[in-house]
Amino acid sequence: MPQQGALDDVSKRIIEQLQENGRRSYAEIGKAVALSETAVRQRVQRLTESGVVQIVAVTDPVQVGFHRQAMVGLRITGDSRQVAAALEADPLIDYVVLTAGGFDILIEVVCESDADLIDLLDNRVRVLPGVASCETFVYLELRKQTYDWGTR
Repeated sequence: MPQQGALDDVSKRIIEQLQENGRRSYAEIGKAVALSETAVRQRVQRLTESGVVQIVAVTDPVQVGFHRQAMVGLRITGDSRQVAAALEADPLIDYVVLTAGGFDILIEVVCESDADLIDLLDNRVRVLPGVASCETFVYLELRKQTYDWGTR
């Protein structure tokens, strides 16, 4: 299989099939991409083991009781990678990315309530050494969320 970032067309088509329906059988995928069920199973296993693909259940946070989502922009003094490592280790933080521009790090959080968001910001984020400031962008309504990128 090609190196990460250099997927062949068949692997991309397998991924597209899984993005449409992560529970689609290997036999169905095989028919769509002209491979045997066994060949599809082996490719999916390699894609998963290499970290190219994760097969997970995606939930609607609001429907499972998490009514507050937010993106938080952080300005950092010192080494932003050290702060990012601390944020990565926090199980309440879902997304951590180093950026260039107005913020050094962006994080995404999903909380049950505004009180939980305040608690997370005050007791887990702002207290980290190197966090100079944070700006919170509260999500009022999620209009689009897709996971079908990376194959076209």
